[in-house]
Amino acid sequence: MNRLFYDIRQATDEYIIDQLRENSHFIRSSEDLDPLIEKIGDAQYVLLGEASHGTHEYYTWRTRITKRLILEKGFSFIAVEGDWPDCYQLNRYIKGYPDAGKSAFDVLQKFNRWPTWMWANWEVVALTEWLRSHNLQLPLQDRIGFYGLDVYSLGESLEAILGYLEKTDPQAYRIALKASSCFEPFNYDGSEYAHHTELVPESCENEVVDLLKEIRSKKINYNTDHETVFSTEQNAYVALHAENYYREMIKGGPLSWNIRDRHMASTLDRLVRFHGDNSKVIVWEHNTHIGDARATDMADQGMVNVGELLSIRHKKGKVFKVGFGSYKGGVIAGRRWGGVMRKIRLPESIKGSWEYLMHKSGSQDKLVFFDQWKEDPTFENHIGHRAVGVVYNPEYEQFGNYVPSIMPMRYDAFIYIDKTKPLYPLHIIPNGLIVPDTFPWGL
Repeated sequence: MNRLFYDIRQATDEYIIDQLRENSHFIRSSEDLDPLIEKIGDAQYVLLGEASHGTHEYYTWRTRITKRLILEKGFSFIAVEGDWPDCYQLNRYIKGYPDAGKSAFDVLQKFNRWPTWMWANWEVVALTEWLRSHNLQLPLQDRIGFYGLDVYSLGESLEAILGYLEKTDPQAYRIALKASSCFEPFNYDGSEYAHHTELVPESCENEVVDLLKEIRSKKINYNTDHETVFSTEQNAYVALHAENYYREMIKGGPLSWNIRDRHMASTLDRLVRFHGDNSKVIVWEHNTHIGDARATDMADQGMVNVGELLSIRHKKGKVFKVGFGSYKGGVIAGRRWGGVMRKIRLPESIKGSWEYLMHKSGSQDKLVFFDQWKEDPTFENHIGHRAVGVVYNPEYEQFGNYVPSIMPMRYDAFIYIDKTKPLYPLHIIPNGLIVPDTFPWGL
């Protein structure tokens, strides 16, 4: 029986390898993305993934795709797996607002929440300066935006709300101050707040609900620039959903994940309405957020994600999902949450994994489309697909870094990089110092 299973698995792998070899598009430059740009067609949401938050090539290839979508297909804004307040400041720099910062480097240096390297890196500096240069040739209302989708900025979002309302709405300011004061004993630390609510049946939920209601009822009367009004309302949504997220996170289970991804998906839809119902968005997030969760074991755990939610909400052809992966190389990550930033060696992917099969089909970097295999039963199998987080311990990766995935259901296209290198972070001081990895995997 074991021999029969081995023979079947071997035959399956060889078939997939042959199919990949025959149907891949080699990629070396932006011009090689022509088939992808054509296949994206009239999609309104283009989701660009990454298999880690610390890989140079994922950022540079997403930048190449992003530039072409903006220049050739009129995309309106970029939304990323980042904090709203920090990204909103970068958005104002990109659009050329007064007093928004002297350079992308200066603005991104202020991205101080761990993991700093996700957005405070030289790859994003290059994209940001290109966006600003492009935008300054356009009327303000047509300039490309850059926004954060995440829920982690509880304290920063409350601070931004207070700063705005203090100048514009004394009554709403008092409500915001009440909400902010509720979190003050926990130093605006979501985890500390969550531990408290687990021990004492008291929460700040009513305070953040009241704050959001007040801002939503008053925003039509605010006569400052319309984007800052939208940002203030969005910060109230962040505070509300962050409060829910942290309370559920301490309990374990899938609900906190779902709160986070539902927040990101609803933020995308609010941004589209804000820019006009026909506006188009480019999303930069980890594969675990943009690849359809129904094609993975996440579904068995009751988890949803952005890729699934958008695919359900919007008509076929409106959402296009691009996954990323690599066989080996290097990555920036920490060995524990909040730990020092390290260059860590990414070992060769395990046998039978998606990245292994891509490598065996040829070591060239390549672009693959999945539509021709959606009805092929061989591709209906769950294949392990590597996912590296901001915490990474490669010596244990075979026990938890591979997500069983039905690839044609998870993505519309896939970009494979055979060998990668770590991205180039801006922060080289404590809380961001790159140190040699102490394990034999280190670069």
